[in-house]
Amino acid sequence: MVLRLAAAGALAGGTLACAPGGESAPESRPATAGFCSNVPRSQYASLERVEVSDDWFEVYRVAPAVYAIYEPFQFQEVISYLILGEEGALLFDTGMGIGRIRTVVDDLTALPVTVLNSHTHLDHVGGNAEFERVLAMDTEFTRTHARGRTNAEVRGEVAADALCRALPAEITEDDYHTPAFEIDAFIEDGHRIDLGGRTLEVLAVPGHAPDAIALLDAEAGFLWTGDSFYEGPIWLFAPETDLEAYRTSVARLAELAPELTTLFTAHNTPVAQPSRLLELNDAVEAMFEGIAIGNALPGGGVEFVFEGFTILLRREQL
Repeated sequence: MVLRLAAAGALAGGTLACAPGGESAPESRPATAGFCSNVPRSQYASLERVEVSDDWFEVYRVAPAVYAIYEPFQFQEVISYLILGEEGALLFDTGMGIGRIRTVVDDLTALPVTVLNSHTHLDHVGGNAEFERVLAMDTEFTRTHARGRTNAEVRGEVAADALCRALPAEITEDDYHTPAFEIDAFIEDGHRIDLGGRTLEVLAVPGHAPDAIALLDAEAGFLWTGDSFYEGPIWLFAPETDLEAYRTSVARLAELAPELTTLFTAHNTPVAQPSRLLELNDAVEAMFEGIAIGNALPGGGVEFVFEGFTILLRREQL
């Protein structure tokens, strides 16, 4: 693959999101003041806010029986989703593990809850240990991350410049970590989860991470994209990132776009149009074909800027 590289220029605005495995991207940590001035983002004003008892989170009803659980006070701006059926509920990601997401879920439903992660980077599995039933992709990457992460690996996520409010009383920078969690069952591409009146299909979309998945509600036309797409800088720089696999996965998701009504994404803002997948596919192809020009960032990063989102790599990936 040959990607073109330009000198640093004007970059699209927005918070960089999804630090994999505790690593920081080049120039990834925004200044606190700038980050805080952007949250909550304007899209949330048009969504129905639902009050919950843990104020680390903001919760929004984004579709019938679908709740976005947003963490606006930490720079990742991660979003987890509670999806309800008639007989059960699925929690798609569990966030940073700073607030207690189990408290929020219990506020929203009394149904039995199953956890499934879009992938096992630290900002999506922080609350996994609070739940009894966790499904996971059958990869070594997943097994490794189920062991948790130490304070030394993740403490930067709760440093002062990563936050725009005080931590909850029970969390400090010195004791924050990602707890280990038990996997109840391993699943694979095509696995279906019947919640009663709502069936969700797991789509393997490796690239951003080896265990990355999307989640499809075909009847409603809903697709949860995880970190394969969100409106902001998409991080594809980690050692485990596979750009060729990401290209294939994006093409797979783009083929679904005509049958979809809504995308639910994992950072910054929860709701996006399915046409974004076509735009993403065009952008990735432009990168691979050498049409897109990347902007060099201090610290070894390269950012490819597109309308409404960017793609962040390291220079040695080019």
